[in-house]
Amino acid sequence: MGSGGTLKFALCEVLQFAGLCVPLFIVMQRFAVIVAMAKSSAQPPGDGSTAYWLIVASSVAYITSTALLVWVPLKYMVFVKKKFLIGRKKWRPVALVYVILATLPCFAFLIASSEVQINNDIKHDTFMEIPVSLVLFSLICIDVVERIRHCRLTGQANDLERDADIPTTLLTHVEQLAPRQGAQNPITPGPNQLNDRSQNGAGARPETNGTVPGIPNNPGRPFNSSALSSQSGSTTPFRIPPYAYTGPLRFLCASDARADVFVDSFMFWMDTVEMVRVAGHPLVCYSGWVFPIYVFSYLSCLRVVVMPHSPLLSSLGVVVQDLPFFFVRVGLTAFFGFVTPILYLMKNLLVCLAFVYFNFMTKLRVFNTERMVF
Repeated sequence: MGSGGTLKFALCEVLQFAGLCVPLFIVMQRFAVIVAMAKSSAQPPGDGSTAYWLIVASSVAYITSTALLVWVPLKYMVFVKKKFLIGRKKWRPVALVYVILATLPCFAFLIASSEVQINNDIKHDTFMEIPVSLVLFSLICIDVVERIRHCRLTGQANDLERDADIPTTLLTHVEQLAPRQGAQNPITPGPNQLNDRSQNGAGARPETNGTVPGIPNNPGRPFNSSALSSQSGSTTPFRIPPYAYTGPLRFLCASDARADVFVDSFMFWMDTVEMVRVAGHPLVCYSGWVFPIYVFSYLSCLRVVVMPHSPLLSSLGVVVQDLPFFFVRVGLTAFFGFVTPILYLMKNLLVCLAFVYFNFMTKLRVFNTERMVF
């Protein structure tokens, strides 16, 4: 590993470790302040300073122990022991450990802070910005680092195809299909097939664009069997290049997959960010709705464990995010009014309906229009 690779590795590790420690320490320190105020305002008054320093010391001990006993051994097993966690190409163990060790305690102490203030009749801290700008931003940084750490940070994006986490241009893999013994060549039609299809297009199968090959006044897509044979004989993947604009404003078409990672990561968390933001509203913070908000928000954070662009991510997003978020937002709107935008409520509803319709209902016979009779 060269000096540049070593510097990038060290930077990624420092960012991830800071994302693990900083949110925990700040959230527990704010919780210690609330407990100290509750002790001071209790009857009879207690020693708030002792409770404060006890919680702060506990937070330091927790961070140190998790870093030495869990975080560092996990990093060693992932990067040094190559045979460890063979299936990590389908899930991300570092993200899972972070969600369990950092995000879960932060949300738990935020719930406990709200309960302490409600039980002691004090209103000191609603945590308006800490859950969103600190806890979730650290989770976004962990996600970005996990996706971009395998890419070089200098030069053009030439070798990004080797990283499955980075969205790249379409890769197509064409393999040659060997015909079965005694079967007719599927590419070169026999004379009987040509005669049958030349009679007013009888027996011809329509293409996806609605055209039928061989029918007069309805020309189909040109078909070149020699070109198809030459492509099907190759088993190496080829890349379909994106649309290239050569006009005077071609600099506006600049794009890089490494920069798109940041956009994709922030858009991935927008719904969770809005849900956590509602918990900081003064009407919601000092009510029992804080508990379901943080619980379902934490379940939504578990989606980061799955690799990006995984087929499981779609159904997992509906089950742990859109469906529970929809019912929580309906309840919040009914009890507190429009504390959450209707846009996100409609987003959750439409995503659930679209998922059920296109994945299940379209398979029913009444919605199956692929069978066409000619």
